Amino acid sequence: MDRRGALALGAALVAGRARAQAPRRMGVLLNGAPPLQDTFRRPFFAAMAQDGFVEGRDFVLEPRFAEGQLGRLPGLAAELVAQRVDLIVALGGPSAAAAKRATETIPIVFAIVTDPVALGLVASMERPGGNITGVTSLDPRQADAQFALLRRVFPGIERVAILSDDTIPGGDADGMAPIDRANIAAARALGIQPQVVKLRGAGPGRPEVDFDAAFDAMAAAGAQAVVVLDTPIPFAARRRIGELALARRLPAMFAGGLRDGGGVITYGTSVAATWPLMASAIARIWKGESPGSIPVQVLTRRELVFNLRSAETVGIAIPPALLAEADAVIR
Repeated sequence: MDRRGALALGAALVAGRARAQAPRRMGVLLNGAPPLQDTFRRPFFAAMAQDGFVEGRDFVLEPRFAEGQLGRLPGLAAELVAQRVDLIVALGGPSAAAAKRATETIPIVFAIVTDPVALGLVASMERPGGNITGVTSLDPRQADAQFALLRRVFPGIERVAILSDDTIPGGDADGMAPIDRANIAAARALGIQPQVVKLRGAGPGRPEVDFDAAFDAMAAAGAQAVVVLDTPIPFAARRRIGELALARRLPAMFAGGLRDGGGVITYGTSVAATWPLMASAIARIWKGESPGSIPVQVLTRRELVFNLRSAETVGIAIPPALLAEADAVIR
């Protein structure tokens, strides 16, 4: 090898080492808006560090926010693909679907997805296939458990609003997604009349979600409580929804981990428990495993929290026996 060839080889080796040492770029695709600091960034970074990947040293984030305008997600996913990120984290069903459509090669890890099989994200929970895996809080009995708990808190309850949104894929001819249908069935099984109220995402001609109209519809139907589903719009706007429920003296039940919504009841699997499982999947991928061979991880433990301040505001009392069963009581 002559001197010029040796120099070229040396330069290539140096460049190769630089590329190997450069932090990986992790695209993050979200249905909602910033900031990420409290709800995702801090706990996720801590979980990644436990698996040996430190933010700034081993990876950097490339976040993209739809800010509630889900029609932007395909374009944002395409941006991440064009940026040649090393992996895409997709939070929410619409984000995961957009990422899956955008690339068949870049690994995708999803979370905050109710039923990844029903949404067509994975072939099966055990063998997702392709370039995607993730974490789900899919609990086939969550809706049944929530309505059974409502019946215990309010023995005479007859009408319950189910707050969902129109962004969820998999709707039937009536526009009801799998999570909507599960809650309708759970209510009817206990003799409770369900009313599904769909929030409409922001978009052309709709700069904001009309939460007041949703609560007006609940009042018109005589709803005695509202079950707030863990779907994209209610998840992002839980504090606003909680404030409106209190103002209207309507007891609200949020999904597990969403006690900051201010509902009287928080019950179900917790989104906060998602981050360590998602970090584990990412670590396995970056250590050489194929995403499609990593089973979708399922959260099953339900968390029960009562907020007595909110209960007092809406004028109800929580039975002492139920308070004794709670994981936490906010006084």
